[in-house]
Amino acid sequence: MNKHSQQIANSPVGIQLRSLTMNKDDRGYLTEIFREEWGTGIKPLQWNVVFSNAGVLRGVHVHVKHVDYVTVLQGRASVGLSDLRRGSPTEGLGTIVEMRGDSLAALTIPPGVAHGFYSHEPTIVAYAVSEYWDVADELACNWADPALGIPWPTKTALVSPRDTQAPSLSELLAQLERWQPI
Repeated sequence: MNKHSQQIANSPVGIQLRSLTMNKDDRGYLTEIFREEWGTGIKPLQWNVVFSNAGVLRGVHVHVKHVDYVTVLQGRASVGLSDLRRGSPTEGLGTIVEMRGDSLAALTIPPGVAHGFYSHEPTIVAYAVSEYWDVADELACNWADPALGIPWPTKTALVSPRDTQAPSLSELLAQLERWQPI
């Protein structure tokens, strides 16, 4: 980590939050969201943009191969995180990181940290991944499983059919066992 990124208190080890400089004027703003020299822990191979309506929750997913690098460009999202890496000093820790488009920041999520995104309002998220998308690296569990330890700001959310049918955390941990420690 360098001087502009920080480990977030009470979050899984390896989660970095970098404040981004918004160069504003009367026309709007320009912001660099990624520079290789920042030491973010990711060398992006693919960038994605996701739009979510208010009340949408995407996830909870975990990857064993790739790093995510996430920026909320517009709107507001609560990013739920839970450390599923056996032997990690923060194993089992769940938390929320709030991200907003009017205060840009970039979040690095390492492999083995489960994550989901709850949109409080219409939200646009851009994210990079260190490996090309692969369904085999897109494991999931039910977002509302209390064993995740994620203090979601809602009890109800609009979730995809796939995520609605996602297994429990204990079933996900059994799937992850062959990669542990991650």
